[in-house]
Amino acid sequence: MNSNHALHNRSAHFWTPRRIVLTAVVVSLIAIGGLSSCTSSDEKTDRSAKQVANQPAKAPRTTATPTQEITSLPANIMGARLKTVDGGTISLGDFSGKVMLVNLWATWCGPCRSEIPELVKIHKEFQAKGFEIVGLSTENPTSSAESVKNFVKSFQMDYHVGWASPEVAVSFMQMTQRDAIPQSFIISRDGRVLKQFVGFNPIGTPPLIRQAIEEALKG
Repeated sequence: MNSNHALHNRSAHFWTPRRIVLTAVVVSLIAIGGLSSCTSSDEKTDRSAKQVANQPAKAPRTTATPTQEITSLPANIMGARLKTVDGGTISLGDFSGKVMLVNLWATWCGPCRSEIPELVKIHKEFQAKGFEIVGLSTENPTSSAESVKNFVKSFQMDYHVGWASPEVAVSFMQMTQRDAIPQSFIISRDGRVLKQFVGFNPIGTPPLIRQAIEEALKG
């Protein structure tokens, strides 16, 4: 009895209110520390893109990490003609002279669905200052044509939206050495990749993107 009583006292002394709070915080961080991005294998678990495209998903709160300047985009990537949702084509080179954000995404990716409303806000905020966003779906342009068009309409995406060719998608993902989406790249007026973001955090990512855009516009 005395031994049990002493053990109880030690336990009560250890679990102070401060330690209880700290433990709860740590457990919460572990619980929400899942992926803030999607990979191609995740697509296989989501066969209802047309349904989920109409409602933003809750994004995990894992911090996306920006990186410093990597490289200049090669001419074949800047000049590649990419299909757009309106039936035309664009190239990244069309926006030379402007600061640009290239976003790789897909309709089936939950974090992408959470990020895009923020990108719409950012586009409205900076467009008049010489800034453009190009959203490139990594899906097959033929099989996803209808779902991407519906997605663009539902999310009121007022920036340029099309499909990344395999060559373009691979070139960007080689920079981050990740095949996960969403990925966003801040590109200078002369085609240099200044910052890149893999994944999306609803609290941390938008201000980091805004800061990167502001710095690029000053350059």
